[in-house]
Amino acid sequence: MRERFTTEMKAAMKAGDKRKLGTVRLIQAALKDKDIEARGLGKGPISEEEILGLLQKMIKQRQESITMYEQGGRPELAQQEREEADVIASFLPQQMDEAETKAAIEAAITEAGAASMKDMGKVVGLLRGKYAGRMDFGRASGLVKELLPKG
Repeated sequence: MRERFTTEMKAAMKAGDKRKLGTVRLIQAALKDKDIEARGLGKGPISEEEILGLLQKMIKQRQESITMYEQGGRPELAQQEREEADVIASFLPQQMDEAETKAAIEAAITEAGAASMKDMGKVVGLLRGKYAGRMDFGRASGLVKELLPKG
């Protein structure tokens, strides 16, 4: 995945795509920060799953900014954030649809032996481990609440 960032950055430079170039540089800077943070904790470079989590976090930040800019009457800044979010999303694997997400949650509930809302953390932890980058965990946690046995 790291090589892909470098390849995409070179392609954006050649194409003169300033938005994509800037966004890929932002991704690489965030990745470097995470690697330094991990090294400080005595670990190596962050894993592919952690990179996917980082990308999802960056998209979420852009979505929050879009909302704020639209409320503040700054459509040009909202559009810039939208374009950055699209570039970041292009590095994520195909997102799971509603049916796939529900099936994965039901399987995780069974695997965790979840009996009530107290077990929600276990279920979400399993999902994060298996589906990082492919599942919208904001939506998924709502579905987990719906599907967990009430008790």
